[in-house]
Amino acid sequence: MVNPNLQGLAGVIWLTAITLIFWAVFDSVVALSIFSVGLLGMIAYHHYNLSRLDKWLRSNNISYLNAPDGPGAWGLVFARVARLLRRHQNEVRRLEHALDRLHRATSAMPEGVVILGDADQLEWCNLAAEGHLGLNLKLDGGQHITRIVRQIQFVDYLNFGDFSKPIVLKQSQKSDIFLSLQLVPYGDSEKLLISRDITRFEKIEIMRRDFIANVSHELRTPLTVIGGFLETLLDSGKLEKMEQNVLELMARQATRMHRLIEDLLTLSRLENSQNSPKEERIDIVKLMRGIYQEAQSLSSGRHQIRLNVAREAVILGNEDELRSAFSNLVSNAVRYTPQDGNISLHWIQEGEEGVFFVQDSGIGIEPSYIPRLTERFYRVDRGRSRETGGTGLGLAIVKHILTHHRASLEIVSKPGHGSIFKIRFPASRVLWDGCQKT
Repeated sequence: MVNPNLQGLAGVIWLTAITLIFWAVFDSVVALSIFSVGLLGMIAYHHYNLSRLDKWLRSNNISYLNAPDGPGAWGLVFARVARLLRRHQNEVRRLEHALDRLHRATSAMPEGVVILGDADQLEWCNLAAEGHLGLNLKLDGGQHITRIVRQIQFVDYLNFGDFSKPIVLKQSQKSDIFLSLQLVPYGDSEKLLISRDITRFEKIEIMRRDFIANVSHELRTPLTVIGGFLETLLDSGKLEKMEQNVLELMARQATRMHRLIEDLLTLSRLENSQNSPKEERIDIVKLMRGIYQEAQSLSSGRHQIRLNVAREAVILGNEDELRSAFSNLVSNAVRYTPQDGNISLHWIQEGEEGVFFVQDSGIGIEPSYIPRLTERFYRVDRGRSRETGGTGLGLAIVKHILTHHRASLEIVSKPGHGSIFKIRFPASRVLWDGCQKT
């Protein structure tokens, strides 16, 4: 096959040769006139074929089947463009088929799938997601997802940016439907929103929590009565030594059971809370001083306790819950630190985050036990926990409180070298103001 570039060059050579012949036979004026007419003809020919190519490429029903035809180099150009177009159309059909299969597969899934663009706008969703979240792809396409799913918990979840765990929401239109929602980032800044109907599991969990709460409430009254009578008998002063020892043991166990019931009720209340904590402005200096006084009261002079507030700040959250979380960490430090040991309470700034931590010189914990410390009733040493009065629920309560506040718990410990329990608050919940050291 002749190279199309050589074909075009051959036309110029022939025109030049004819021009030279006319130059030799006639004169230069005639020769140049012939050359000009030839060039104009070649330009018109190429312009005509360019117009045909442009018209074909701009047509609405462009296809390699209706590609224009022509002689010489233009015929080869048309053929090559048609070949490229055929490949492109075959690839488009293949991708459309794959996308259609993907849509049909996701539409058949029981989980809801929502595709969000780089600005968190709705790009696509399956039928399950439309039912779960009340979406309508035709009407809601292109809108920001928070304009459609308006629940505060979801908006906070999206804005906070930590998608490692799902959140549980009540369906806004049907109060008896519970959904688990999780965002999965992919690509540059796109996201998948996965929704699951967990109503059956959530109702079982609610039954469990209600059962524990009801039983705890029912046990509280008889325990209070038993404790009252035991206290009366112990204060009577008419007991023999053995009777005194028995009643003191009974009173200690009744107190321990009462503490366990109170912790169960607290944990049940935290687990039943579906809403974010009430936003209060909490003065960290005032809160830390209260926790410090509580630590001194628990220690009764058996430990060296220090307080360090590196900077004044205000935390946005629920004061009662945070006081409970801080108190649990402090009471653990007092409980598991031998007499004359050191305990220090700190509030510091790391970047824009606020950090509260309790450091002690206590007995420490094996690193292998640390991941399970926040489980309910988990104890490293059951006998030691009974001796110190622990219920095994303190760190579980702390975990739930921190989850409500988007905070995290970090534990560093080594046997014989004490422990550090650190609470890290995100920048969105800390307002820094001034600087103070105590």
